Amino acid sequence: MSDILYRSAFALAKDIKRGVLTSSGVLEFFLDRVDRFNPEINAVVQLDADRARERAAAADRAARRGEDLGPLHGVPLTIKDAYLTEGIVSANGMPEYRDNVPTRNSDAVQRYVDAGAIVFGKTNTPYASGDWQSFNSVYGTTGNPWDSARTCGGSSGGAGAALAAGMTPLELGGDIGGSIRIPAHFNGVFGHKPSHGIVSQRNVVDWQEQLGEQDLWVVGPMGITARDVRDALRLLVGATAEKAVAWRVELPAARTTDVTKLRVATCFERPDYPVDAEVLALLQGVARTLAECGARVDHDTVPGIDFDENFSLYLQLMYSHMGEDTPEKIRQGMAAMLRPLARGEEIVAAMGSSLTRWLAVHERRLQLQRKWVEFFEDYDVLLAPVLPLPAFVHDQRPMGKRTWAINGIERTMMFDVLFWAAFSLVTYLPATVAPAGRTRANLPVGIQIVGPYLEDETPLAVAAMLEERHARFEPPPGYG
Repeated sequence: MSDILYRSAFALAKDIKRGVLTSSGVLEFFLDRVDRFNPEINAVVQLDADRARERAAAADRAARRGEDLGPLHGVPLTIKDAYLTEGIVSANGMPEYRDNVPTRNSDAVQRYVDAGAIVFGKTNTPYASGDWQSFNSVYGTTGNPWDSARTCGGSSGGAGAALAAGMTPLELGGDIGGSIRIPAHFNGVFGHKPSHGIVSQRNVVDWQEQLGEQDLWVVGPMGITARDVRDALRLLVGATAEKAVAWRVELPAARTTDVTKLRVATCFERPDYPVDAEVLALLQGVARTLAECGARVDHDTVPGIDFDENFSLYLQLMYSHMGEDTPEKIRQGMAAMLRPLARGEEIVAAMGSSLTRWLAVHERRLQLQRKWVEFFEDYDVLLAPVLPLPAFVHDQRPMGKRTWAINGIERTMMFDVLFWAAFSLVTYLPATVAPAGRTRANLPVGIQIVGPYLEDETPLAVAAMLEERHARFEPPPGYG
């Protein structure tokens, strides 16, 4: 049905409220898509069809009464399995949670529900959302709809694959190491990593009772249009319940929606972190499109910061989460992988680091953040790769043993992935991924659009410009 397949989630809601479509009909459409296409890629790992049907019928009755349940009135959607969903098994790929049926939703999920959405299923993740592929012993491996022999990415890989396969119109991801951006890149969809702290992290499967905010990690939307991702972010943004009595989050408008007034910097390669020639050509094509449309584009332009230090700080901050309760075997394995890196010993020392050490690293982060502020006085966005290659063939070896060939040279995958993920993570910057094109092998490539801290609407606006002028989501062969 062309009036449902690959339509904007918010457009579907408008049609449901007007009676042009019914929530029940839209739900059955997506359930049929799951039935037809999920066996090939294994993206949707839990269904809650019966309760979803009841809620869809209720949404239709509300529409007939003229009631408006919100911007997602009656829209059925799936949710990444890292997040708690009331009444639906929420395992995050972890055998110890395979029977975990929450009695509440994650805060971000509740934002979608409060806007009228109906959760009808869950999408696959790696174990504890800790990989750039999506496989685990509970649900198995998720394939990429563009080529099921290749990974869909991770950790929001099931989400990205389900979107690309037309099994859901909107999703919810999370990102601490590229987990929104990589699946968007691999599956050819849109994703947004928000500025840190503007979307609640509360009620994730393996942190169910934790009240504090995790450093670096963010919750953000994924969709098939730039506008859907922008509108979903607007729903998600807000303080936690106890802070909402006084705190408000009001993101500034995009700096410009006029491409002729846009100031763009690009950084498509670094000396130690090359990008595949075919991917590089696609990224350069994005910059060329913007320049031809009147934007000012300055190439190979970055803040005056040491990106080796930026990467080192990211790894120290991320691995400081590994406390004394981490099994010694895992700690030793991680240390062996990290030591070859520049400042490797410094990073290893950060594993389970003291508060004093963390505060010192955090101060160095703030110094870098100031340089980004100065940089964004001259530029509105920075364009960068998401990864140096498109989706790769499933590789379930230990993370430190995985390699890939970039321009014919074999490299350690882990450091290449984390370098570009860390580009915006360390200093809490927002980053949107939009389609850049496809390789000769017909694999999607995305571009990372980094914006100023708390100015999330700006990279989202640039994604919309590119969607209109350069490349938009296109269905994988056989799914349209």
